[in-house]
Amino acid sequence: MLEDCKNALERWGGVHVLIDRWLDQRRQLLISFIELKEACDAELEAVSKAPIDTFSEQLMDYISAGHFEIYPQLSEEAQAFGDEGALLIAEKLLERLEMSTEMVLEFDTDFGSTLSCEQNIARLPAWIDRLARGLTERFALEDQLIARLHAAHSPQHTKTPA
Repeated sequence: MLEDCKNALERWGGVHVLIDRWLDQRRQLLISFIELKEACDAELEAVSKAPIDTFSEQLMDYISAGHFEIYPQLSEEAQAFGDEGALLIAEKLLERLEMSTEMVLEFDTDFGSTLSCEQNIARLPAWIDRLARGLTERFALEDQLIARLHAAHSPQHTKTPA
């Protein structure tokens, strides 16, 4: 997943400050995810709430930035270019993204408080696996949104060959 994150940053890095910042936020999220997974794999009983909180906070911030900053910005850009096809694709992709958003909210509920974290710590490895699959799909869908709603309108993409 981290390698895919680097590829996305290389592909769209520098295209737009907001997207660059979001992709960097994704990279930081993945680093926290890997650290939490490694701690969980090493000794589950020794995992403290602090790395769970760090990951969960970054995850919620990332998801929120997508929903409230990035997706609307991408849609506005497609509208500005009159790209109805991109807007239809975006609507379908956003519906699919909603599933992983629900998953993130469930994770936050299961590990948000000290008591719920203690009660659910045995389920953390299963959550890690579930999140790995869900986030991998989410990142792929978000990359499609960026490609279709932003990169398609970049000056390099819209130039006609001479």
